[in-house]
Amino acid sequence: MQQRAEMPIDDPHASLERRLIDEYLARQGRSRAELASLPEDVRLKLLRDAEMYAAGRMAEIEARAHYVEDLHQHE
Repeated sequence: MQQRAEMPIDDPHASLERRLIDEYLARQGRSRAELASLPEDVRLKLLRDAEMYAAGRMAEIEARAHYVEDLHQHE
């Protein structure tokens, strides 16, 4: 898995994804700043897990937004 250096600025979800990744890392007792000092295998696993967490949370948020939108359209 390739690590993304930065997300495009025009990506409207980039900021949220970064915050969710930071949230996951914090729950693991880590921070983005300390990732570079970790062994590569540990760093890559943390990043992979953090990205999966963020993707899942973003899918949940999007599903809820669609649900609310559907509710409003059917009123």
